[in-house]
Amino acid sequence: MSGFEQLFPGRLPKLIMFDLDGTLVDSVPDLAAAVDKTLLQLGRPPAGIERVRDWIGNGVRVLVRRALANGMDHSAVDEESTEAALAIFMEAYSGSHALTKVYPGVRETLKWLQKMGVEMALITNKPERFVAPLLDDLKLGRFFRWIVGGDTLPQQKPDPAALFFVMKMAGVPGSQSLFVGDSRNDVLAAKAAGVACVALSYGYNHGRPIEEESPALVISDLRMLIPGSSAGCLEQGAEITLPDIKSPSFRESIVVVTRKLWMKVMKALARWRWRA
Repeated sequence: MSGFEQLFPGRLPKLIMFDLDGTLVDSVPDLAAAVDKTLLQLGRPPAGIERVRDWIGNGVRVLVRRALANGMDHSAVDEESTEAALAIFMEAYSGSHALTKVYPGVRETLKWLQKMGVEMALITNKPERFVAPLLDDLKLGRFFRWIVGGDTLPQQKPDPAALFFVMKMAGVPGSQSLFVGDSRNDVLAAKAAGVACVALSYGYNHGRPIEEESPALVISDLRMLIPGSSAGCLEQGAEITLPDIKSPSFRESIVVVTRKLWMKVMKALARWRWRA
């Protein structure tokens, strides 16, 4: 039984919101390269890929602070040091993303969902300025109608504000929505928004098994969501059908939600404001 069949018997969700890093793409090599370049420029030893992998998930500011602290606890890092290191990191990471790769099964799944008429959105804690260029480089941007970056709204995951925003824009309730991520922040945001969460076991969760966060479902390949899939690989010749699914008559262009819009929407989101 596929993931959709378990979570939405006999139908598909109308809206699926995806995390980016650790869910759709493995961005650790490029992020680690930028972190190490930052540390070296500050006269510090590089951190390396495996340590950076554990530090990802709370946005670049926290990533940089963890790099400066050389660990998860960054409470002792002062703001002056943070700002100086952040400026170096942002410059280092703004170059090529040649080391970032799309995970197996991602493109096939997104193409299938698009064909089935499912609306899709991207919600990431990565700064907005990096998201669209990366999606363009990887040829993933065309799948998403809404894209919310880590600085698009005042809040980041695990706050559910971005999920509420996208659901409001799509006109789809939480009961017909799904969030797909890989970390504790993703699961907490989905739960706070009243949305089922599917978690990928291969992602970045600070070195902890994602099962500990009790998402609705844990999978090891995005294709496991699709009816007709088997062990993460679509069965050869399998016909994938679901009842009452209509393809849209046209596709609207991608709407990138910029921070210029947040003032207009935050009043509407205020009643949903959640705090950890």
